[in-house]
Amino acid sequence: MLNKSATGSSDIRIAIACAALSLLGPTAAWPAVERVEITERTPFARGVVFGEHGEYEKIRGIAHFAVDPEAAANASIVDLKLVPRDKQGRVTFDTEFVMLRPVKPQPTTLLYDVNNRGGIAIMGQMQGRIPANNDPTTAADAGDGFLMRHGFTLLFSAWTWDVAPQAPAARPLVFNAPVAKGPQGEPVTGRVENEFTVNTPTDIATYAGMRGLTYEPATQDDPAAVLTERARPDDERRPIARARWHFVAPEKSGGPGRVQLDGGFKPGTIYELTYVSKDPRVTGLGLASIRDLLSYFRNHPFEGAPPPKHVLIFGISQSGRLIGRMLHDGLDVDESGELAFDGAYQQVPGGGGSAGFNSRFAQPTRHPSMLEEHDYPADTFPFTTMPSRDPVTGQSASYLDHARDRQGRLPKILVSNNSTEYWNRDASLITTTPDGVTDVAPAPNVRIYAVMGAQHYVGRSPARTPYVNCVSTTDHYLVMRALIVALDRWVGADTPPPASAYPNLTDGTLTTVAGYRAAFPKGVALTPPEQNLHESRLDLGPRFGQEGIADNIPPGHGKPYESRVPSPDADGNDRGGVRMAELQVPLGTHTGWNGRAPDTGFAWATARFDGSFLPFPRTEAERKAANDPRQSLEARYPTREDFIAKVRHAAKKQVAAGYLLEEDLERAVAENAGLYDRILAHDPADRSCGYLFAK
Repeated sequence: MLNKSATGSSDIRIAIACAALSLLGPTAAWPAVERVEITERTPFARGVVFGEHGEYEKIRGIAHFAVDPEAAANASIVDLKLVPRDKQGRVTFDTEFVMLRPVKPQPTTLLYDVNNRGGIAIMGQMQGRIPANNDPTTAADAGDGFLMRHGFTLLFSAWTWDVAPQAPAARPLVFNAPVAKGPQGEPVTGRVENEFTVNTPTDIATYAGMRGLTYEPATQDDPAAVLTERARPDDERRPIARARWHFVAPEKSGGPGRVQLDGGFKPGTIYELTYVSKDPRVTGLGLASIRDLLSYFRNHPFEGAPPPKHVLIFGISQSGRLIGRMLHDGLDVDESGELAFDGAYQQVPGGGGSAGFNSRFAQPTRHPSMLEEHDYPADTFPFTTMPSRDPVTGQSASYLDHARDRQGRLPKILVSNNSTEYWNRDASLITTTPDGVTDVAPAPNVRIYAVMGAQHYVGRSPARTPYVNCVSTTDHYLVMRALIVALDRWVGADTPPPASAYPNLTDGTLTTVAGYRAAFPKGVALTPPEQNLHESRLDLGPRFGQEGIADNIPPGHGKPYESRVPSPDADGNDRGGVRMAELQVPLGTHTGWNGRAPDTGFAWATARFDGSFLPFPRTEAERKAANDPRQSLEARYPTREDFIAKVRHAAKKQVAAGYLLEEDLERAVAENAGLYDRILAHDPADRSCGYLFAK
């Protein structure tokens, strides 16, 4: 649900709800979790002892909820009052959860990982191993056991419905969200927009979002459905004759619908399919289920273990944006007026968080990047954690305006983006005014970081395709490990985390794309993009701001927000923010952008998630032959020992600053030393990328 740009009416509605909530006593509401059912209890990583915290176990179960649609804490949930109620007037539903915790009862920090499109995310990025079948069981699933060695109790639960079917053995977390109904139980209907592209020519295409589902037509093979095509997001839509295309059955049972076009779909074209759908899911209840599950576990002993010392919530990308939505809508505060979590860590949310996830016919999997999905509400004012003013609408707000509990407390929050989010996800807007003119500092309870030279996830692709350059090699997962420990200490012992570190306008480390291109070194075999994402102010109609109901599908596009990008140094590496050893002692140029290969049909656009890496010439002779302005490796580092010594020194500085854990120092040195060796052994005439990554 977006703020109504002219009047801020949704903010007024939430503010009234929060004021009412502040008057409640701690026992004024029903407990939202009625009961918890255990369906599985087994050892996790059998036989592995995780330091002082011992062995771990897995508990899988189902939490049964009953929420009060009249409670002030639930006033922001779109369409909640349209869900059928039980005899007590409450809305009931349930959700599956998975918990990993020490076998020996002990007070721990409960760390909730907001799953990403049904999949557990934190273990792959912080421990180096994605659990097989999304079902953490074995010692291999534990990776290096980082989170267990630090004593966290991990909790995962289903919160979104739009997860596409997966392999038979997989166990994604899928939320069966209640459906909104009309006053007499009749279906609620509305228009739905589905944008899609193809990478290769094909006759049949899926039109749902990434790894997701969508709302299907209310009328089978809807004759009134409209399919259009255009070359770029802002181009005029060209309708495709209805006789040329038709709907076809999903590839898998329960999977997303498909459409077949006479003459086929082609790369380089943005297709859009719109029609009337029915039975919108009340997606805001997914957010409420997280809130209430955390509130339950923080206040109750569970299966022999005491309540946790404190509660943290963590989310990557889509999941990080969801945390932002919870904070914006006041859904971090439970029905009793208490904070559901003490601390939050939003990893690579970009500028998102203030829209999406809580509106009628919401498609949580979708979000804008330079190429696609500009019509879906993900990036909208307010972006900052301190109040700022939108010069177009005149509205002043922050996205924490409704996040305080009845005692006036806010959770402690870490937000960390990478260079790629500045190009593809409007990341600069969380620290500037919407016109990109003035810096806006984070709130006292917030730290903001930007890891320079890093892409959305750590690159591992051995091939250039479908991009122009090899992907970035920067390992920002090491920073994530340090930050989650820092958040735990901040919440538990009030030990301040590292100071915020991000590019800003004041010191010139944040600039326009034109400024970036002017400063980028000339003669390097990397061509900077001509633009970054500038998401528009969307006009979804008069009811969207107050009720979360879109009447304009597709929406009108107003003036874009003015996002900025990090400034490059003489090597083309980003300035400002958190510069890991890879940038302090560089082996090449790491960028937050990568071009799409011409055969994708969108050569003008950047990759959605990936950056670029181009090593420095190995020798002065190679540098001169290539006319490369960047200093060669042999000129920078006379010997391998010299390089390793400089990396170790830079890594120690990162440990002292709080961006690297002491336990990860040698890993950082080894990763950089390995890359050094592979670059020196690689013939630059070979344009493959596999050599960049350890086997």
